[in-house]
Amino acid sequence: MSPTYDPNDNEAGMKLLEDLTTYAYQVQQQVLAEILTRNIHTEYLRSFLNGHSDKKTFKEKVPVVDYEDVKPYIERIANGEPSEIISAQPITELLTSSGTSGGQPKMMPSTAEDLDRKTFFYNLLVPVMNKYVEGLDQGKGMYLLFIKPEILTPSGLMARPVLTSYYKSNYFINRPFNRFNVYTSPDETILCPDSKQSMYCQLLCGLVQRDEVLRAGAVFASAFLRAIKFLEDYWIELCSNIRAGHISDWITDPSCRKAVSLILCKPCSDLADLIEYECGSKSWEGIIKKLWPKTKYIEVIVTGSMAQYIPTLEFYSGGLPLVSTMYASSECYLGINLKPLSKPSDVSYTLLPNMAYFEFLLENKKARMEIVDLVDVKPGHYYELVVTTFTGLYRYRVGDILMVTGFHNNAPQFRFVHRRNVVLSIDTDKTNEEDLLNAVTQAKCRLLEPLGFLLTEYTSYADTSSIPGHYVLYWELKMKGNNDLPELDHSVMERCCSIVEDSLDSVYRRCRKKDNSIGPLEIRVVKQGTFDALMDFCVFQGSSVNQYKTPRCIKSDEAIEILNARVMGRFFSKTVPFWEPFRMLA
Repeated sequence: MSPTYDPNDNEAGMKLLEDLTTYAYQVQQQVLAEILTRNIHTEYLRSFLNGHSDKKTFKEKVPVVDYEDVKPYIERIANGEPSEIISAQPITELLTSSGTSGGQPKMMPSTAEDLDRKTFFYNLLVPVMNKYVEGLDQGKGMYLLFIKPEILTPSGLMARPVLTSYYKSNYFINRPFNRFNVYTSPDETILCPDSKQSMYCQLLCGLVQRDEVLRAGAVFASAFLRAIKFLEDYWIELCSNIRAGHISDWITDPSCRKAVSLILCKPCSDLADLIEYECGSKSWEGIIKKLWPKTKYIEVIVTGSMAQYIPTLEFYSGGLPLVSTMYASSECYLGINLKPLSKPSDVSYTLLPNMAYFEFLLENKKARMEIVDLVDVKPGHYYELVVTTFTGLYRYRVGDILMVTGFHNNAPQFRFVHRRNVVLSIDTDKTNEEDLLNAVTQAKCRLLEPLGFLLTEYTSYADTSSIPGHYVLYWELKMKGNNDLPELDHSVMERCCSIVEDSLDSVYRRCRKKDNSIGPLEIRVVKQGTFDALMDFCVFQGSSVNQYKTPRCIKSDEAIEILNARVMGRFFSKTVPFWEPFRMLA
C-alpha cells in the first residue's frame, strides 16, 4: 500500500517527498522484493524464475520486453483466462493507450490497488504547487477533463483510457474534500459521455465562476487549445445562456443540465456583457487573463511533442506560467515536476521510487544492451524507460526516451525527450519526434513568426509514392490577432522547406545531397480546422479525447486523405541542404 497522509497537510506531503527521494535506493529494493514475492507463482514469472524471487535471478532470467511480447498474455486475460497468468492480484480493468503511440491502443493490466497509488500520486502534486504558488485554497481550478466510453472485453473486464478509469472510480467521485483542489466543473460535466456537451458545460461553468478561477488547464496543451477554439465558436451562445440564466436546449444530458443549472441559477447580464466585450474584440491575445483575471498559471503538459504548442499558448495566456506538473503513462504513474514554475524547456520530472521498479536502457549504438537501476543513471545520458509494475508488467519497455538532468536528493530527474520509434524514414535516415520539432521550430521562429504567422498544428508523413521518396509536412497556419490567412508567399514557404531540411540531422542531409536517396522536402498548408477533423477521425478510431495527442507522423491512408483533401498550397525546397563528411578532430 502507498504511504498515507493528509493531503491538506503541505508540510507532511513535502516531508514524504523528501523521504522517498532520499531513500530512493532502499525504496526501489523494497518495491522489487514486494512485486516478486507477491507474483512469483504467476505463469509468466514462474516460466523464468522457477521459484526464485531474488533480484540477481530476476535480472539474469527475466527478459526486457516490449508490447508485442506481453500482448498474448494480456489478450488471454481479456478473453477470460485468470489474472494469475501475470498477476497474483485480480486484474480489474485494462487501460488503453492513447492510440497515437505506435498505432492501435495497447491494453495495460490494472488492479484495484493501483487506483490507491494514483490517488497518492495526485495528492503529492498539491504540496509541490503550494510551495511555489500561494493562496490556491482561496479559489477554484478550471480544469477541462473528459472521459471516453469503455470497451467491454470478452472476459467482462472494461478496457478504457487511464484517465477515464480514474475519473469514473470512487477515488475521484467520492474523493474527500481538499480545499486546494476544488473544480469549477461539476463531476457530472466531466463524466458526460458526449464530449461536445461536456466541453460546452464545463466552459459555461468556468465563465460563470470566472472570479473564483485561480488556475486553468487540461491534461495536454492540445486539449486546452481545443477548448479555446471551442470558445471561439460558441462564445455568443454561451453569453446568451448567461444573460438568460438558462442553458441551451441542445444540452440533453440530464445530469449535466441539473448540475449546470445549480451554478447558472439566475440571469447575469453584466457578466454576459463583459464576456461579449472581451470575446468580440479583434484579437484574442491574452484572452485567458482577460476572461479569468485571477488566474495564476495554466496547467497543461507542454513537454515532448506538446512543446510545439507553447507559442500559441503564450499568445492566448497573456504571459501566465505554463505548468507541467506530472509525468505518467498507461503503464503506471511515474514522476512529478518539483519545480513547476520552471520554463517549459527546463522541465524535469523526478521519478517517485515507490510507484514501480525502474530500470533504464542506455541509448547507444552498441549491439549489446546496457541496463541500469534508477539510482545508477548518469546526468547527461539518454535512456529508455523500463518498468516492472505492481500490476503485471515485468521489465517492460515503455518506449519513452529520457535524458537525466540531475538529482533531487538520491532520486534522478529526467527530461522527456521523445517516444521511441516515432520517426520519419525514407532511406537510412531516422528522424525522431524531437528532431522534427526542432527543425520545424527553426523555420517557425526565423520566418513565420516575424511575419505574424502562428503555426497552430503540424504533422508529417514519409511519401514513398515516388522515387526517391520525400518528407511531407502538413502545417495549419493563422495570423496573430485574427483568423484570416492571407495569400501565401511562395518564396517564404520554399525557404521554410529549406530551413527545415538544413536543421535535420547529418544522415538526412547526406541522403539528400550525396546519395540522392531522398527528394526535396514538401510543406502542405491546410485549411483551418483540418487538425480538428484529424482528431475527430482518430477519436472515432478509438483514441481518447482526453489523452489525444496529434500524431507527429501519419501512417494511416485514411488520415492522409483527410489532410490532403484540405490542402491550400504545396511548397518544395528549392535548395539542397549543406552536408560534409564527418571528420575526426586531431
